[in-house]
Amino acid sequence: MEIHTPNWVKQAVFYQIFPDRFAKSDPPNGVKFCRQPGGGWQPEQLEPWDAPPTLQGYKGGNLWGVIEKLDYLQDLGINAIYFTPIFQSACNHRYHTHDYYQVDPILGGNEAFLALLDAAHQREIKVVLDGVFNHASRGFFFFNDILENGPNSPWVDWFLIEDWPLSAYDGSKPANYTSWANNRSLPKFNHENPAAREYIMQIAEYWLQQGIDGWRLDVPYCVETPGFWQEFRQRVKAINPDAYIVGEVWTDSRQWLDGTQFDGVMNYLFTGPTIAFTAGDRVKMELVEHHPYFPYPALDAPGYAQKITDLLNLYPWEIQLTQLNLLDSHDTARLLTICGDDFATIELATVLLMTSVGAPSIYYGDEVGLPGGDDPDCRRAFPPENQWNQAVLHQHKQLIQIRRNHPALQTGKYQVIGSQGMVYAFARTLPEETIIVAINAGLESAKETFDVSFDVSCNLKLNQQLYGQGEISWQDGQLTLNLPRRSAIILGSSG
Repeated sequence: MEIHTPNWVKQAVFYQIFPDRFAKSDPPNGVKFCRQPGGGWQPEQLEPWDAPPTLQGYKGGNLWGVIEKLDYLQDLGINAIYFTPIFQSACNHRYHTHDYYQVDPILGGNEAFLALLDAAHQREIKVVLDGVFNHASRGFFFFNDILENGPNSPWVDWFLIEDWPLSAYDGSKPANYTSWANNRSLPKFNHENPAAREYIMQIAEYWLQQGIDGWRLDVPYCVETPGFWQEFRQRVKAINPDAYIVGEVWTDSRQWLDGTQFDGVMNYLFTGPTIAFTAGDRVKMELVEHHPYFPYPALDAPGYAQKITDLLNLYPWEIQLTQLNLLDSHDTARLLTICGDDFATIELATVLLMTSVGAPSIYYGDEVGLPGGDDPDCRRAFPPENQWNQAVLHQHKQLIQIRRNHPALQTGKYQVIGSQGMVYAFARTLPEETIIVAINAGLESAKETFDVSFDVSCNLKLNQQLYGQGEISWQDGQLTLNLPRRSAIILGSSG
């Protein structure tokens, strides 16, 4: 079958926002308490913005603040935002959904979100929301009714009840219902129930009708009902054929990337090897060994080449182009902390992020050098400008601009040119453009020569140094690289 994925994703540079921690501002009318349905409420009891985050505390970030930051994101080069959940919830990360039709009042409610959506689209910035459709929360109306009315509730079959009575809060008693990861605060939907299934499909449709550009799906591998995600895709694409569907799957995702379900996944199979190559033995094992993305053991260039080659052979090419590539997220420690504050690692990994196959995604704050260990530390508040690492920000701006200005980096073929020691080189090629990227992740300067045969005409002149340090010479099918230690170079062509 012919696979179709959204073309805009291939040109996108995403920015992942954790709404409670990115920005906050007063609503335009200055009203602290809403006077209309769908409005927001500004809480008074909040953690200080610059204090270390806690598991349960709120900092009060909201969507009015995001609107004020859109100029910053546009200047950075961002043209797509992925929000972690924004719907009404009793937790700061909002993965415990209370109402899928109401944006959390602390974030500004539906009023703030629709204003944000309009402001983003005016800037040609796409907006993707987080869909938590495997489970709800104890506060979700339909489940709460079961807690109140037991087996008499009309919604009993929406969830997986095992016995009575239910114990939603007392851990000394059996919960008696299925929940995600045995967390009784997250009751799992019964996806076999037609009404519950239809409810989820209509949520997806509703927000697409409001104008969102796609869904990121939380733990979709936990939904095992046959045909569920196939129907989800059909319903979503019927409303917007260009809507992006991206799943949170950390491992081999062929089961979902056959063209009938997701357009891509959060590409942790790119994340792990990229960190293992650029950070090497700097990786702090206590921050990564409990996750399944394996940014260890350290990789040399041939090892990295093999991992990337295997990954690019795993899925159809059209799917590869719309994978969501990332270096860290709200679920991992930040790369800066993982690598022991080695800023050369950040630069090399960001070069690979912006030049590899798939849409790059930046976790908010990474571009200004925000550190962070395990949750909740990886969810720190976005720092004020006087705390930004301007060198890291400049690198990100440069690399994002290169990504967006060169079609070969968006849809061009990927060819490993050579890998020797700690030097890795590859090309992204279109008939009208060739880009060569070379990385020396080692501690010593390196000079390497590789024999090269491109799939396109070699009449192009590789004479535009787009980024970085070092020298590249091209003669008679041989590429010679002379790179300083811990450095990267990007070279472009003109025909």
